[in-house]
Amino acid sequence: MYPFSNKLLNSTDMISGMNELSVSGVPYLFIINAHATGGYIFREEEINDEFIRFEISKSLSCSEYSENQSIKMVKLPVEMNVYAEKFYRVMDEIHRGNSFLVNLTQPTKLLTQLNLNDFYEESKAQYKLWLKDQFVVFSPETFVKIVAGNISTFPMKGTIDASIPDAENIILQDKKEMAEHATIVDLLRNDLSMVAEDVKIARYRYVDKITTNAGRLLQVSSEISGKLPDDYLTKIGEIIFKMLPAGSVTGAPKPKTIEIINQVEAYERGFYTGVFGYFDGKNLDSAVMIRFVEQTSEGLIFKSGGGITYQSDMEKEYEELIQKVYVPVY
Repeated sequence: MYPFSNKLLNSTDMISGMNELSVSGVPYLFIINAHATGGYIFREEEINDEFIRFEISKSLSCSEYSENQSIKMVKLPVEMNVYAEKFYRVMDEIHRGNSFLVNLTQPTKLLTQLNLNDFYEESKAQYKLWLKDQFVVFSPETFVKIVAGNISTFPMKGTIDASIPDAENIILQDKKEMAEHATIVDLLRNDLSMVAEDVKIARYRYVDKITTNAGRLLQVSSEISGKLPDDYLTKIGEIIFKMLPAGSVTGAPKPKTIEIINQVEAYERGFYTGVFGYFDGKNLDSAVMIRFVEQTSEGLIFKSGGGITYQSDMEKEYEELIQKVYVPVY
């Protein structure tokens, strides 16, 4: 059962399959699309690196920066006036009280000598996934980790060019970024509370450094954790799907915000902003599928975006969408 043969499982089969394998202690890889309507499950022995390759929680050090000169990309994003029309539709929904935060994304066409496999080889990220002729992901964002009955999630909101003087202080003191991050942390805390007890914020708004082919970025994250019930291995599928779609790439309140996204974006996210993860027989680790390049009939498309609040500035959000079209290197 490989993705290139289009054998997509529906969410019901995904849930039951994940439950069965987890309680049996069988290692497997899972991949779930943006709408959490389906995906793929591969037992460890079914994974063939000719068609599927992945890395989970790879330890990285960015103490030394070395720009990869072999990575050359020309970005062709949507025109600013096209983005602006979508942005102001989102702002209208926010002002009407239908949402507090909307993650607005758009596709950017890439002109590059690289193919999907090259992106996988050249990129350095905590989470990486490559599906032949479909897409590649090099994500910095954990979705959830489950270790010995403890579950943690790590919402990521807030990006700034690290070369800006006093960049860390600027991003941490920015009122729009503070409000956006607080909204997502509250949403993810509520999501975690649906599946776990004793939910708490372990770390709030800490800063990670990301080195890209175009320079360094600072990224703001938080850590939220909780305790799963004793029988959690029998319901891993329900636990994961109950928290989907991921709050950090949708918004709040989640159901209405998803409606707004579907109406405004006018393109198919597909697996972009879905999740993928690996269960090793005891514990589970997973990522939100951001930093995403897709193979289409019209060439390579890089999908990116950011959170919109009532404080957002259209031009800054447009710049952030383009800024996030990068390849992480160390």
